[in-house]
Amino acid sequence: MLNDAALIKLLKQAYSAEKAAAFAYQGHAGSVRDKTEKESIRQIEIDEWNHREEVLKLMNIHQVPVSKWYEVKNYFIGKTISVSCYLIGWFMPFYFAGNLESGNVCEYVRMKRLFNAQGITEHDAILYEMSLKEKEHEVYFYEQIADSKMLPFFERLFSWGKNKRKNDIDLEKGFYIEDTNTYCEGFGEKGEKQPLKKLQDHSDITN
Repeated sequence: MLNDAALIKLLKQAYSAEKAAAFAYQGHAGSVRDKTEKESIRQIEIDEWNHREEVLKLMNIHQVPVSKWYEVKNYFIGKTISVSCYLIGWFMPFYFAGNLESGNVCEYVRMKRLFNAQGITEHDAILYEMSLKEKEHEVYFYEQIADSKMLPFFERLFSWGKNKRKNDIDLEKGFYIEDTNTYCEGFGEKGEKQPLKKLQDHSDITN
């Protein structure tokens, strides 16, 4: 039984948020015309369903109940985004998907750190794999819009793009399981960069 409120909340949120993401990608895949893009997005949807299954396994092991509120909330969020993909053009679904995935990377890194703080290391491999997969998703979505003239404007508004990310992982430099807990220390629950005081508070929680 876990006694870390932050970790319990994170598990509940992650489980339900993966459903919202999967629903969103259903609409995203359906809205694009390019066959290669459609297949890639559908594979990402499958990845999100797989992540949901893995998070549920962790919840069951540690007797963390599924949140009915998060489930209902994320159902409607996912379905709403899914429909909106047919209405907002090609760029925005790719942009906001990349923005979301950028924050999700730190979600699983932070989860691993919180488990480790309680002396639990048996979940390290799956949490590392999920954070790596989320990073791969982010890279994919970014590459689709990297040359768009709209990207600089959206980056200024939403703090994600060429120069701003919601995690500090660089796959080209390497991202290894033994170094996982050294990442995302300067980022909050959803990957937002935090000021010094909040960073100190975050450190108190995760150490």
